[in-house]
Amino acid sequence: MPTTVLFSARSERWDQYAPHLTAALDATGLDYRLVTEAAAEEVDYIIYAPNSGLDDFTPYTRCKAVLNLWAGVEDVVQNPTLTQPLARMVDDEGLTQGMVEWVAGHVLRHHLGTDRHVMGQDGVWRTGAPPLATERPVTVLGLGALGKACGQALARLGFPVTGWSRSPKQVDGVEALHGEEGLRDALARARILVLLLPLTAATENLLDARRIARLPEGAVVINPGRGALVDDDALIDALDRGRLAHATLDVFRTEPLPPEHPFWAHPKVTVTPHIASETRPASAARVIAENIRRGEAGEPLLHLVDRALGY
Repeated sequence: MPTTVLFSARSERWDQYAPHLTAALDATGLDYRLVTEAAAEEVDYIIYAPNSGLDDFTPYTRCKAVLNLWAGVEDVVQNPTLTQPLARMVDDEGLTQGMVEWVAGHVLRHHLGTDRHVMGQDGVWRTGAPPLATERPVTVLGLGALGKACGQALARLGFPVTGWSRSPKQVDGVEALHGEEGLRDALARARILVLLLPLTAATENLLDARRIARLPEGAVVINPGRGALVDDDALIDALDRGRLAHATLDVFRTEPLPPEHPFWAHPKVTVTPHIASETRPASAARVIAENIRRGEAGEPLLHLVDRALGY
């Protein structure tokens, strides 16, 4: 009997993913069928996007794993009907490369003062070269796959990079701190702060007024992680008071960001529409297919979510 793989995502995603998933699954040598509809009791694996509309996993009694198409799992991890193993999207080289490019681009934009020159095309000759990267410390909060890759890319550009994570980690080229004391130190060093943490109960509003106050005067905040990592009101207050120089935000509590939200009109906020990175069908398909292969071979699945931690 073939292994039944249910693709549960928005309909427009099927055409984007189907050829890549087919090629990746063919390469495993498995006997499978890849479908968008199937009797629940026949499904062995669910390829899943949290906005697909599937929210009751109870009928999928044969399902061996739910394979999330996104890196973030906060919209599904607390679902009480989800008793199957849940794997998140990690080691997708397309997603990682996209995030590295976006983060490096905006760090360099702030470091070089690009806005000052590009937006100030008003006949004023603004002199003064920026400092070298070696003089501009960057802190990355979150040393998972994306944070690690971004931190190392920035270090290769010459920035002194401090990373912070909940538990101890070692990252070549990055000074890795952990714990509450480590967080205080990491914030105190950050001329530019990059947020790449998962959203959990422990990280919601992590960047609040108290922690913003630990940042150096005139620091810049860049958030391509999750909108709720930041206390919006505290951020706006710090920008208004000149405590922070600028915030570049790609993620928000409500998306699309409502037109009336103050971020849109704030002169010290740059909004990008959740484009820092996304799952790329070709590379994501290979990650998904490998986990299905492992499941069928009785090998441990990769990138399993720790329900207690939320990621």
